[in-house]
Amino acid sequence: MTNHMNKIEKLIAELCPNGVEFKKLGQLGDFYSGLTGKSKDDFTGGNAKFVNYMNVFSNIAVDTNITNFVKVNKKEKQNQIQYGDVLFTGTSETSNECGMSSVLTTEIKEPLYLNSFCFGFRFHDTKLFLPGFLKYLFRDEQARKQIAKTANGVTRFNVSKKRFGKIAIPIPPLVIQEEIVKILDTFTELEAELEAELEAELEARKKQYEYYRNELLTFKNGERRRALREIGAMIRGNGLQKKDFVESGIGCIHYGQIYTHYGTFTDKTKSFVSKELANKLKKVEKGDLVIATTSENVQDVCKAVAWLGEQEIVVSGHSVIFKHNENPKYLAYYFQTPSFADQKRKYAKGTKVIEVYAKDLAKIKIPIPSLAEQKRIVSILDKFEALVNDISIGLPAELAARRKQYEYYRGSLLTFGEYVS
Repeated sequence: MTNHMNKIEKLIAELCPNGVEFKKLGQLGDFYSGLTGKSKDDFTGGNAKFVNYMNVFSNIAVDTNITNFVKVNKKEKQNQIQYGDVLFTGTSETSNECGMSSVLTTEIKEPLYLNSFCFGFRFHDTKLFLPGFLKYLFRDEQARKQIAKTANGVTRFNVSKKRFGKIAIPIPPLVIQEEIVKILDTFTELEAELEAELEAELEARKKQYEYYRNELLTFKNGERRRALREIGAMIRGNGLQKKDFVESGIGCIHYGQIYTHYGTFTDKTKSFVSKELANKLKKVEKGDLVIATTSENVQDVCKAVAWLGEQEIVVSGHSVIFKHNENPKYLAYYFQTPSFADQKRKYAKGTKVIEVYAKDLAKIKIPIPSLAEQKRIVSILDKFEALVNDISIGLPAELAARRKQYEYYRGSLLTFGEYVS
């Protein structure tokens, strides 16, 4: 990598000894909108391909193996994507995830359109940048910091195109761009191979962990199985929405976060609500389980997180608080087993949205060994879970280190001294 950096430094010293010119996007091109005036029916049996939100969000270069179609008449005035255009997501739940970029780096012969929740940018001079260079430039931390400042919102953030136009980017000579693209393409390919190996190893560890967890929680000595209603009480959550979150206050768990943020147990909340609202909501005490009872699929529904924090917190609707006298971690681990999954399927209702009602959840039977045995099982499973999931231990840490290393080199290659006349 050092040799590559030296080559880039020599080219910069030779071609732009006084620095690289920077210009604002508003000076370099124009923004255009995604599809307009479309109804839900237009996305059924369509005749034209379009780039959806996740294609832009997930890929630095547009994935042109597109299976999304929309109806577009020949007389319609819709913006088409062209080679070299930079596409951006226009909205997100956090400012840091707004304005994620993807570049069309492949020549296409057929019309291609853009999702309405995204917008595009086209340079006046299409020979000013290599598309391959742009795909790295707008994903680098220096550009991302500027992009994050263009977003406004509270629970949903939207990009301001006026602010976006003020983002300044470097314009290095094409020969330097070309060299940077060669280096980063090679580095990205190697990085992808290493990540694939680490992810495969991590997946193998997860399967090993699941096997031992299920073995530990499969009792062959006929431990007594008891319905959840026999060992505790179910209390349904109520009335908390994402818009109710505040910067600080009383800790709260929204049911959706149980799927996306929390593991088996936690002593900290991601979100907070005001004291006034908390007074109206159901309370969670140390040792309680918080169970999400609504999901888009039957596999996820009834995921549980054990609350181990000292302070009292509150929960949203679509969740149940389970108060009991057992080991909370033991119960939360058991909720992840195939045996529990088989039982919850019997009570799952719905098609697009799956739900298990509290009265049915209370009927599910689980083995209840002694508290000493529960503690022993939890001790073993905690070690396995830490190995697999803790970002500071084992393979996840190595994977994170690889990504940081890549981001560091990309940032180094895309850092230019500004031109001084």
